[in-house]
Amino acid sequence: MDIMVVPPWLERLLITAFFRVCRSHGDAARSECNMYCLDCNSDAFCLYCRSSKHKDHQVIQIRRSSYHDVVRVSEIQKVLDISGVQTYVINGARVLFLNERPQPKGGKTVSHICEICGRNLVDAFRFCSLGCKVVAIKKNNGDGNEGISRRVMDEEEEEEKLREGAEKDIYRPSPTRPSSSARRRKGIPHRAPFRS
Repeated sequence: MDIMVVPPWLERLLITAFFRVCRSHGDAARSECNMYCLDCNSDAFCLYCRSSKHKDHQVIQIRRSSYHDVVRVSEIQKVLDISGVQTYVINGARVLFLNERPQPKGGKTVSHICEICGRNLVDAFRFCSLGCKVVAIKKNNGDGNEGISRRVMDEEEEEEKLREGAEKDIYRPSPTRPSSSARRRKGIPHRAPFRS
């Protein structure tokens, strides 16, 4: 790999938390922070912030797939060399993952794996995500900073565990609910007539 420069906004993008409710527009219908401004290189913001504060800026929209952040190839390839990064078609759009994802257990053996995290890849790509490509570039350039992808993966694993725990709580039967083996009465209950 040739020496490549990682744009200053890319590292910040990879550690940004998306899909939180906007502080300024929390009461609005579409107030989730899923936009990122390459010019400002700061926190994520919502659709309403874009029209008021980032009108003439270069902005990309982050989307979600299975609780992981993705970006459309058509948006990111205008500003970044994404060669070597695995892409997927999700909801009719070609996307790539921002960060490394935990490897599913017990997967079948494949011939292509990510050079950084070892994740199985569908096609002959070198990296599973932009985060892994950044780590490879930094290694190649002698920076030795592998912490970005690992830190983000740890945060995403923690978020996934919390989400799974919440889902288990939601689907766990409540102790007051009768068990399925309990007999239920059929029909409408009828009272005995009053005696006079």
